[in-house]
Amino acid sequence: MNIKNLVSIFTVLSISYAFNGQSSAVAKGNALTAQQQLGKRIFFDASLSEPAGQSCASCHNSNAGFALMQKKNLLPVSAGAIRHRFGNRNTPTVSYSAFVPALQYDKKEQMYVGGLFLDGRENSLESQAKGPLFNPVEMAIKNEKQLTQKLKNAGYITEFRKVFGDKAMQDSSKTLEQVTASLAAYQRSVELSPFTSKYDAYLNGQIQLSAQEQRGLEIFNAEDKGNCAACHISETDKDKDDKSGVPPLFTDFTYDNLGVPANKKNPFYSQPLKFNPYGKNYVDLGLGGIVKDAKQNGKFRVPTLRNIALTAPYMHNGVFETLNEVVDFYNTRDVKDWPKPEVDENVNKDELGDLKLTEQEVDDLVVFMKTLTDGYKVK
Repeated sequence: MNIKNLVSIFTVLSISYAFNGQSSAVAKGNALTAQQQLGKRIFFDASLSEPAGQSCASCHNSNAGFALMQKKNLLPVSAGAIRHRFGNRNTPTVSYSAFVPALQYDKKEQMYVGGLFLDGRENSLESQAKGPLFNPVEMAIKNEKQLTQKLKNAGYITEFRKVFGDKAMQDSSKTLEQVTASLAAYQRSVELSPFTSKYDAYLNGQIQLSAQEQRGLEIFNAEDKGNCAACHISETDKDKDDKSGVPPLFTDFTYDNLGVPANKKNPFYSQPLKFNPYGKNYVDLGLGGIVKDAKQNGKFRVPTLRNIALTAPYMHNGVFETLNEVVDFYNTRDVKDWPKPEVDENVNKDELGDLKLTEQEVDDLVVFMKTLTDGYKVK
């Protein structure tokens, strides 16, 4: 893909979001607004699911890059509030999700860009937030009325009235809109997009990378080596007058079929037919299933690599458990005996599969990617 033609588009798209016809920029500064504080409380409240016990943070843990917390014998997907119910995909990070533009087709580059969830099916953080609340294999809230009652029981009236006025929580449909607006506001806060990694300190001239980290960065960017930056953009567009002030997001928001094998450890395959009517024959079509175009089958949105060291397992189905395994797959997919792709068509053959990286170069890449973890303290 031609990144030079795309970066300037993403710079514009990644800094504003539509809600009720208005533009709402990503928040700056350390203090949360009242609405962001409300959204944070909702995000971490496990009393809202049905039955109680699962919050947004149960699957998007703040100590794991806002993805699923890695544990021993971790399943590749998250369990729902109702025991023995599981979703079909690995839990993606919601860190930096505020920068994902709406799904659109770039006619010049002939590719889809943006869209929330790994398949791009929602176009705003507000609409994305509704899905897990009512999904029967996630938080499983029955309807808007039940959500409103749970909020009242949890004592939210004061916070809602502070943000939305004295008539807040009187109408269930409006309450849902206010919940999703608040969750979206929290996702736009500095807590989810802090830009505090070692790499950010390096870009700001505060530190130098170690020799191995620097080698990894060079391999990451080199077109004749890792070429990772072809999709995971590691720099701002130096050829443009970039006034966005947004550091590199390590994604171009496009879609690829990487040839990832199916993950037979996924408990979704054995879910009741009500949730998985295809049983063991289930195939995740990704973007193709959303846009109803077979040419997009098996494609998933390129994720940010920020906090990637914290967000195992990897790929849309959690088939890889370590970063070294991911890089090995990128490096040797076409020359080693890997399992066949979950979706055979549309596999990216141009930018991965036989990179000819040495073991040292693979290790260097992984060490560099660990510099993308937020929370780095400059000494």
